Amino acid sequence: MLKRLCQLFGLRCARPETIPDVLWQATLADYPFLAERPAAQLLHLRGLVSEFLAHKEFSGAQGLVVTDAMAVVIAAQACLPVLHLGLGWYDDFVGIVVHPGQMVARRERVDEAGVMHRYSEVLSGEAMDRGPVTLSWQDVASAGALAGHGYNVVIHEFVHKIDMRDGAADGCPPLPSRAAYAAWRAVMQPAYDGFREQVSMAERFGGEAPWLDAYGATAPAEFFAVTCEAYFVNRERFTQDSPALTQLYDQFFKVNQPLAL
Repeated sequence: MLKRLCQLFGLRCARPETIPDVLWQATLADYPFLAERPAAQLLHLRGLVSEFLAHKEFSGAQGLVVTDAMAVVIAAQACLPVLHLGLGWYDDFVGIVVHPGQMVARRERVDEAGVMHRYSEVLSGEAMDRGPVTLSWQDVASAGALAGHGYNVVIHEFVHKIDMRDGAADGCPPLPSRAAYAAWRAVMQPAYDGFREQVSMAERFGGEAPWLDAYGATAPAEFFAVTCEAYFVNRERFTQDSPALTQLYDQFFKVNQPLAL
């Protein structure tokens, strides 16, 4: 793909994996939460994006043509959560399917009484366990403008992939020890319970709505993904509400670890 990018922009790439500068700068201009990162992080991110593009396959749905620019935009956001962790966290899948807009998924669920319920769900994205990631380009393209609201569909779905590394998404990624799992739950559980209470009070009694997407109250896995969206695209605002989660995520995502450039 990257060799084709160089040909597209009439550039000669000394290193085939290098993203053409004009394309990289356009991505940073459209997504300020990327551009505002320190120069060392941006250099490392650019290298990760190049490697990501070399190992993933993009396809468009409903006639959508995924351009090189679209692929770089998606890859840049997908690589943020693994900036310090490495792309090995994404080695269990290859495909990324991009739809023009939101998708309608058919669902089936059996309730506690054994009754089957069939319904439709409108999605901006979906991550499959050891399968592809599906994204709405409409939502991806608006991520720069929506960063102030802590919203980012690419980060949401790729955090689900991280969560799924040890099985079904449950709001807790793979951790090195029982003590680490206990420490994770000690922070996440009260934060999730408090968020659910805030959402409930807002919906039932007209209380103040949370800043974060209320979808995070539907399950621990969604809370993890929703909070990570805000953590990566609007850290300052997120930390005002959730300093304990910021500290927890700093430890897991290793944001203070030196980069291997």
